[in-house]
Amino acid sequence: MLARRPLFPGVIEINHQAGWRIGCNVYVVYDERDWLLVDVGYEESVDEIVEMIRQLDFPFTQCRALVATHADVDHIQGLAKAKSILKAPVLAHPKAVAALESGDRIKTFAEITAQNVSLEMPPVKVDRTIVDGDVIEVGGLRLEVWHTPGHTDSQLAFRSGALLLSGDNIYRDGSVGAIDAHHGSDIPAFIASLRRIAASDVEWLLPSHGPIFRKDDRLLARTIARLEGYLTLADFGTCAPHWPLIDEWDRELAEGRLPAQL
Repeated sequence: MLARRPLFPGVIEINHQAGWRIGCNVYVVYDERDWLLVDVGYEESVDEIVEMIRQLDFPFTQCRALVATHADVDHIQGLAKAKSILKAPVLAHPKAVAALESGDRIKTFAEITAQNVSLEMPPVKVDRTIVDGDVIEVGGLRLEVWHTPGHTDSQLAFRSGALLLSGDNIYRDGSVGAIDAHHGSDIPAFIASLRRIAASDVEWLLPSHGPIFRKDDRLLARTIARLEGYLTLADFGTCAPHWPLIDEWDRELAEGRLPAQL
């Protein structure tokens, strides 16, 4: 068995647990023996993630849900496989249902011909839709559902006390999830979602990529101002060839550094 390395009580992040980057951030939220997964990443990573969960002594029969933060391939390509193993219901926003159940390769970013991206997108049945204000219960823990559109029209975040599992809304370096019309990006909605996060009293942001970090109102203000500039500019896009934050993330994972140590 593996010793659990929770970042916060009731929250394990799989990359942190492993000590290396497997893919997008995959969160195990748990209380006693009940648990759920928030995102699962690529299909090729599912076996490794499931084996790690088994070694962490989370009973498969106690998996209460497989939750999709949104319908992008790097977050949900492995959902169908994980569902077949864990026999748990899939939860997603109503606006993610069509893409998930049809395996829509365009809206999920699985097919980007201009960048030579062509991935399989196995369809998966959504068992329950969740919307803003809903509550997901895991044992005695309660995750409040926030609909935070902008990156995609289906983007969700989940609040538990001082923590916000914040999806692709914002990362530690002030970057945000890719803005692209093909998967339902909306800049005014994105700004509104970031303002909601900034106005909240959450203390920690647990994003879908990269390191966990304390909510920084100045960082959020700068990011909001940048996105406000996009309202009258046409130069935003998704063509950056490199993301230095991920290099930092790899080093921190290898060193076993926890968020409170940064």
